[in-house]
Amino acid sequence: MSTDHPQPLWQPDPQRVAQARITRFQTWAAEHHGAPADGGYPALHRWSVDEPDTFWKAVTEWFDVRFSTPYARVLGDRAMPGAQWFPGATLNYAEHALRATDTRADEPALLYVDETHETVPVTWAALRRQVGSLAAELRALGVRPGDRVSGYLPNIPQAVVALLATAAVGGVWTSCAPDFGARSVLDRFQQVEPVVLFTVDGYRYGGKEHDRRDTVAELRRELPTLRAVVHIPLLGTEAPEGTLDWSALTAADTEPVFEQVPFDHPLWVLYSSGTTGLPKAIVQSQGGILVEHLKQLGLHCDLGPEDRFFWYTSTGWMMWNFLVSGLLTGTTVVLYDGSPGFPSTDAQWRVAERTGATLFGTSAAYVMACRKAEVHPARDLDLSRVQCVATTGSPLPPDGFRWLHDEFAESGADLWIASVSGGTDVCSCFAGAVPTLPVYIGELQAPGLGTDLQAWDPHGNAVTDEVGELVVTNPMPSMPIRFWNDPDGSRYHDSYFDTYPGVWRHGDWITVTSRGSVVIHGRSDSTLNRQGVRMGSADIYEAVERLPEIRESLVIGVEQPDGGYWMPLFVHLAPGATLDDTLFDRIKRTIREQLSPRHVPDEVIEVPGIPHTLTGKRIEVPVKRLLQGTPLDKAVNPGSIDNLDLLHFYEELARKRS
Repeated sequence: MSTDHPQPLWQPDPQRVAQARITRFQTWAAEHHGAPADGGYPALHRWSVDEPDTFWKAVTEWFDVRFSTPYARVLGDRAMPGAQWFPGATLNYAEHALRATDTRADEPALLYVDETHETVPVTWAALRRQVGSLAAELRALGVRPGDRVSGYLPNIPQAVVALLATAAVGGVWTSCAPDFGARSVLDRFQQVEPVVLFTVDGYRYGGKEHDRRDTVAELRRELPTLRAVVHIPLLGTEAPEGTLDWSALTAADTEPVFEQVPFDHPLWVLYSSGTTGLPKAIVQSQGGILVEHLKQLGLHCDLGPEDRFFWYTSTGWMMWNFLVSGLLTGTTVVLYDGSPGFPSTDAQWRVAERTGATLFGTSAAYVMACRKAEVHPARDLDLSRVQCVATTGSPLPPDGFRWLHDEFAESGADLWIASVSGGTDVCSCFAGAVPTLPVYIGELQAPGLGTDLQAWDPHGNAVTDEVGELVVTNPMPSMPIRFWNDPDGSRYHDSYFDTYPGVWRHGDWITVTSRGSVVIHGRSDSTLNRQGVRMGSADIYEAVERLPEIRESLVIGVEQPDGGYWMPLFVHLAPGATLDDTLFDRIKRTIREQLSPRHVPDEVIEVPGIPHTLTGKRIEVPVKRLLQGTPLDKAVNPGSIDNLDLLHFYEELARKRS
């Protein structure tokens, strides 16, 4: 790591540094709020965590946050959990998201692309008009501030309109993607008791139509609090009896009325993956999300009115909410509804080309899939407008950094690679993109402004250049205001604050380097621990999946009843590959040489596939529980898994070993 004095993979040129919004913000904050004028990003970050009241006040002024009533102070009670932000202030998130209409009415706010790759623009004026019409209809339906409004929708413009109209009336938005089955949706929506449900009749994915009318009928039966169901005919079907038609609700030319709500008024409910029980219903506030996303998108992602922001996501993942917040910075948001790799692996790059995306966000897994498939995006497509490729979902392996850099460098492009890490829990990033800092292979550039991110040892001491628990020692505005149906706050407290009282423990192993960059090693609650030495699963995946025969892998460390430790590596092979002695030896040799002998698994086992959450993350903890003998129905919430059948393999393996 830092002791090796590695050279940066990429360094921003002086012009890029000078033009970055974060540079201009620092200069302005130095003049108006006493921020350090010198010392670059490290000095600005230190100031932002040492002086949080001044820093967040500066953010609201820089981005011209419109408080309809003023705040008494920036940070009232700063204890975690329970910090109070901007008490006394009122505002509206949707009002800020639609501000660009004032100057750019006829320019695109949204660019919608489906698997045909035809691009459909929605202008700022059209978006504002539809939000105004729908907000008036929601009020007519009796939706009041605090009422929950739900969407069973793909990543389409109607979903953005519905979210913004809900926020405009002070309602609380919540959504699931239509590839979620009824049980998965009900596990989420039944907790929050929505009064309105927006639905589609189906969706298109992988070149096929998927009819969801039966699922919608089941949702209607099982959600007794619904007062209205709105039908969006994506597949062209008639509205079912008793539903309202989308086009009728959005046809009026109505100026939106924005309910002015307290800063900590709930904006939306997001859900944890729910692999081991009911998903946590995470409530975030209008004001907290507004200021956090302005900081993250406007400063860290360097987005503004001239940009086009594309992130491959679905409405069931926090990155969709984050993507929609691109509107706050006046950025044109690109919505893609379709398979990530249809009709070919380069599908996402083609969307970026077609829409002129300047920031292209995707998963680390997609980058690695393109590398394995020998896709050459910058050579074969016009990606000249792409300034930054950002990745999340899992750590981007070093080979992913090299591949992205080399692919774009060959075409003469100066590509900024931003690997970012955060969580649904805060709907933001703890560490990642900084446009003025160098990029080192395998590392996130730095912790975010206002985020006092540290790596702690078990005794609560901060460590540098060593693996530790990811903690945040000061409150962030977008931290949950609460969990739904958690009246005494015990579930919220136990999720983040039971290990280090008053300090947010996220559940990741990280290293903070002496250069200030961050390395993510994987989840700490599924950490491999051999003879007291902790190892991250992500390091093993990066090494193993470099082999062309390995499509994907899963490593589990299982404490045995006799005090022993069993560490199997499960591999899903590429088509045509065979797990023979030769491949077995190559896998072990690769891990030993690239990591250490301690990382070498006890067994390598071929599996029919690797199970994931519905948002695409490998599920390590439930598989570990299965291997320890926990029954399937207690080890995992079946509605949270992309392919439940795959778990029967691990269940059977545990039975054979017992």
